Amino acid sequence: MNTHQENVKRSVVLLLSFVDLIILSAIYAGFWFAEFYPTLRMRRMSVNGVIYFTEGLKFYLRGHLLILLIYFALLWFFLGTYGGLRIGYLKAPDLFFSQIFAITIVNVLTYLYSSLMRNWIMPGWPYLFMTILQLSATLLWTLLASAVYRRAFPPRRLLLVHGVHSVEEIRRKFLSRRDKYTIARLVDISLGVPAVERLYEEGSYDAIVIWDVPTTQRNELLKYCYGKNIRIYTSPKISDVLIKGSEQLHLFDTPIFLIREQSIRAEQLAMKRLSDILLALVLIVVTSPIMLVTALLVHFTDGGPVLYRQVRCTQGMRRFQILKFRSMRIDAEKDGVARLATRHDDRITPVGRFIRSVRIDELPQLFNILKGEMSFIGPRPERPEIIEEYLKTMPEFIFRTHVKAGLAGYAQVYGKYNTTPYDKLKLDLTYIENYSIWLDLKLMLLTLKILFTPDATEGVEQGQITAEVKDAEKKG
Repeated sequence: MNTHQENVKRSVVLLLSFVDLIILSAIYAGFWFAEFYPTLRMRRMSVNGVIYFTEGLKFYLRGHLLILLIYFALLWFFLGTYGGLRIGYLKAPDLFFSQIFAITIVNVLTYLYSSLMRNWIMPGWPYLFMTILQLSATLLWTLLASAVYRRAFPPRRLLLVHGVHSVEEIRRKFLSRRDKYTIARLVDISLGVPAVERLYEEGSYDAIVIWDVPTTQRNELLKYCYGKNIRIYTSPKISDVLIKGSEQLHLFDTPIFLIREQSIRAEQLAMKRLSDILLALVLIVVTSPIMLVTALLVHFTDGGPVLYRQVRCTQGMRRFQILKFRSMRIDAEKDGVARLATRHDDRITPVGRFIRSVRIDELPQLFNILKGEMSFIGPRPERPEIIEEYLKTMPEFIFRTHVKAGLAGYAQVYGKYNTTPYDKLKLDLTYIENYSIWLDLKLMLLTLKILFTPDATEGVEQGQITAEVKDAEKKG
């Protein structure tokens, strides 16, 4: 795909996204003038215990435009954050789910600030009906936009260049996105870079995938592709992730990249800790009824303890006891062997399966955060035994402990429960090396969506851990 075609593609996606925003905003505008604004005109008053209504807010043209602009901006922000406008990048079901989540959040926020303007709660039925109407409209838009995208932009034909190790994993990943990619041919890098270049020029490919190729040959291919304006897909190595998060210095006329020994600065750490304390206190109060009900359910399931304490490692390999609501049988690890939960694990109780699926079992970790043992965002804390197992073949795994462990993290948002340890490490390092307060906020917002994504809670397959840890050293 040349530059002109790529620009056309971007223009089509932007146009389709703008149409979606206009449709959703137009529906809100209709309800604003027909339902919400007339309700705001009536202000609730209480004098000596007697409740009556008087004339409330009155908007002129610019006031109405401001309200509609605020709604449009909120839609744009949350749809952009949750991927609701990523036509073609996300599958149609994922795109629609992102739309549902973003629209619901925006409408809840709108309901809350409208109630504040009225000085009394707004009627809920108009907002519910509006949301249903918007979701119906966005379902049709999603189907239409996805169909237009597929017809206008067929899957890219890829030439996959690989090394000596198995390519089944990456083939399986690309096969899961047949709507975007087609692996047209596999070629072993042992044939040499000139042979790969010749094969690309002789075939009608749209891009090259460089997978598990030695660094020297990979660099040759990268320069060739860049020089020929060829699209490249490649999986980064640990060193690539570290360099990507580096700071470019201009001390003299040679580019210098600075990779800091501590990526997060002192002022950022202070701000992060302050936000952790404040947010933990608020959430403990808000979720206390949920925690109370969960504690009763867990206890009456089998009469066992409510909380499950387990030794985990945080920053600098410091050990602490993580708190969780118990989701497994009391004798789940009676042999003393540390094991991650597997798919369809029979050790998980019925109540435990539910609280794990909606992450309620993690709520007691708010107290770990309050104590300073964890943060809201950071690499998930692992058990010492599992870390030792990983370190035998993947020494770089220790890099995750450069920062405090987190309740949620980059790997949880962009990976799955059963993502390989090596890939989780690269995701966590991406967070560590590119840290910012905004990134923390973005990950917090995205974590809300992950709570409702079933495949993010899947267990690993039996035997997956050992096989993937052994393979990680080869890939590194």
